[in-house]
Amino acid sequence: MIGLRFRSLNSSQISGASCFLHRLRNRPLAAPSATCSPPPSAAVFSCARPLSSQSPRGLLTASALSNPNRADHYRHRGMSVAAAASGAEVTVGALPAWTWQQTMLRIKDPKKSLPFYQDVLGMTLVDKYDFPQFSFSLYFLQSLPQGQDYTLEPGSDEAHKYLWSIPGVALELTHNWGTEDKEGAVYHPGNADKDGFGHLAFACEDVYKCCDELEAAGVEFKKKPDEGRMKGLAFVYDPDGYWMEIIGRAASPDAPKYAFAQTMLRVKDPKKSIEFYTGTLGMTVVRESHFSDFSLFFLATLPLGTVVPDPTGEEAREWVRNELYPKCVPILELTHNHGTESDPEFVYFSGNEDPRKGFGHIGFLVDDVYEECAKLEANGVSFQKKPDEGGMKGLAFAKDPDGYW
Repeated sequence: MIGLRFRSLNSSQISGASCFLHRLRNRPLAAPSATCSPPPSAAVFSCARPLSSQSPRGLLTASALSNPNRADHYRHRGMSVAAAASGAEVTVGALPAWTWQQTMLRIKDPKKSLPFYQDVLGMTLVDKYDFPQFSFSLYFLQSLPQGQDYTLEPGSDEAHKYLWSIPGVALELTHNWGTEDKEGAVYHPGNADKDGFGHLAFACEDVYKCCDELEAAGVEFKKKPDEGRMKGLAFVYDPDGYWMEIIGRAASPDAPKYAFAQTMLRVKDPKKSIEFYTGTLGMTVVRESHFSDFSLFFLATLPLGTVVPDPTGEEAREWVRNELYPKCVPILELTHNHGTESDPEFVYFSGNEDPRKGFGHIGFLVDDVYEECAKLEANGVSFQKKPDEGGMKGLAFAKDPDGYW
């Protein structure tokens, strides 16, 4: 599911959703409604009107934030922008209509997950929402550049305003109260047969040194850097068993030790998925990598006019490592296992189906959810929830080609 939302939302409008498109500029969030949780496999889109106080619980992602300072975030970090070579009229440095704002995972116990992401992977808790009437909480974390002190109190109005005008992409951790008391695993981390969600990735300057430190800290490994066919990268488990890939990046005095770098989803047909994410959601393909039985496509939200190397060329890999990861600009990695596109019966699980719930959604911000949803509908995009349906008004759930939220 793709979530649509107005940019700059307020606290009561947040809930837990998937790929959510919202762009409420400086508008408060409405309290979620327990009776209106979005069904699995839809995309959420929210709009720039104030949301009703009956917001559904499953709808907390972000879509497109309308904060003019977000483009400056990229320029200030040295992103190279230039006029489009095609001669098309663009506002150089402006953001596309849709901007990627979050990836959501469900967690069993925040007392274990938050220390892992904050203390081990160096993320900053930038905001949180508690909904005691519905027994769940949301935690938003971000990788911040070295020297950038975050002084806002998570849960405050100021933190809410920051969250919905955020530069970069946040990791949203959703905790349904009581899961911490259950025995054994509560959520499905992905990577079983036909699971769509694969992993998150964090980029560091020295993979081997960082993995030694992670091992010394008691972190469990799926794969160490010199194991398997692919050398120089590793996979570790978070407290819920989600895979975290540890990858390399260029040295930079401004980069955090670990930068949130990737969200990986498997796709059935890359032609359909890439058209959706680039043509509809305004992302840019920054790199492609093709192997005998699978291909990888790397996409990012970039300011209009950003100069990008040929994604199929040798320079693309280094450009991502040197320009994007050190500046905390993450990648949406789409993995295509060859042949799935030819099987009419093949479907990936989205992460929102029992008993495979774990990954929830990715979220995008937009300036006007109603306007963007009208465009989607005109282009034949299927909706799980339109902006004025259900108890939570002004946001929507639309399905991407694989049914991800």
